[in-house]
Amino acid sequence: MNKILCSLLLVASLTGCAANHFKRASGYTNRQSAIHECFGTYDNEPRLPNQHIDINHLISELVDQRANTYNWLIWHNTNDWEDLHAFLPIARKHHIKVWVTLVPPSEAPPLYGTLSSEPFRLDYERWATELGKLSRNYPNLVAWSIDDFSSNLSFFTPEKLKSSLELAHQQNPKLAFVPCWYFVATRTPLNPAYTNLLDGILFPYLSESTHMNLDDPNQVESEVRQMKGYFGNSLPLIVDVYATPYSTLPNGSQPAYVEETMKRAHRAADGVLIYCHQHKETEPVKYDIISRQFHSWAAETPRKK
Repeated sequence: MNKILCSLLLVASLTGCAANHFKRASGYTNRQSAIHECFGTYDNEPRLPNQHIDINHLISELVDQRANTYNWLIWHNTNDWEDLHAFLPIARKHHIKVWVTLVPPSEAPPLYGTLSSEPFRLDYERWATELGKLSRNYPNLVAWSIDDFSSNLSFFTPEKLKSSLELAHQQNPKLAFVPCWYFVATRTPLNPAYTNLLDGILFPYLSESTHMNLDDPNQVESEVRQMKGYFGNSLPLIVDVYATPYSTLPNGSQPAYVEETMKRAHRAADGVLIYCHQHKETEPVKYDIISRQFHSWAAETPRKK
């Protein structure tokens, strides 16, 4: 009888631990649950000589690292949208969820070269419709984002954003919207009209609560708490860790910084993405660090088959 009781208590204890591990996800909508506990990389796809993306190379590295998410930036080439269609079914076969990031007006011509997010450029209602259709055909396309969203709020008014999201959800109500929002933008009061429009936040960590840098990981937890307080604890917060330079911080980050920031972000937030994807051949140290962390996290959060 005592052995049976002990067994029951052990099962209850393990069940309780599992429930605690996923407690933050219990109140999430379907869209929010799809991005919860994501870990993966963002941008910097390998290219073939014809400038199409080397999908097989990218997939092999994501699988090797055990990433469960990849954030596909449409900005670098006119064929990025076309290549995304080829990437999605292969990523799905390997249980990799996909986000798509578009650039805002502040990163479009004439400010940044000649390319915007092609082919629909700043027509975000068209993008919303097309991404909704695509995600309906490929359920592993779970989210879309707009880079530097918090720096473009005068353009992305709540009314304009609501119109775009309604079009996306007409095609696929499961497609999440997770814009990029910097810490410095939290110094301006949040317009409450945005509250019900966002499914999560992609938070690029730059230690902005002290001074902008890619050296100090020590502010991760406090900045995540402050971001959570700004948006509300119910909104998933995904930390974007810089493994490459930021525009005004051209020296980039060191491997030890990447590792420590990843660890802190994983403990404090609801997911972690690495900007940018690091290649095994050109950045072996950072590649190995990211791989070790992802392997550890994958053991905690097995992929759904």
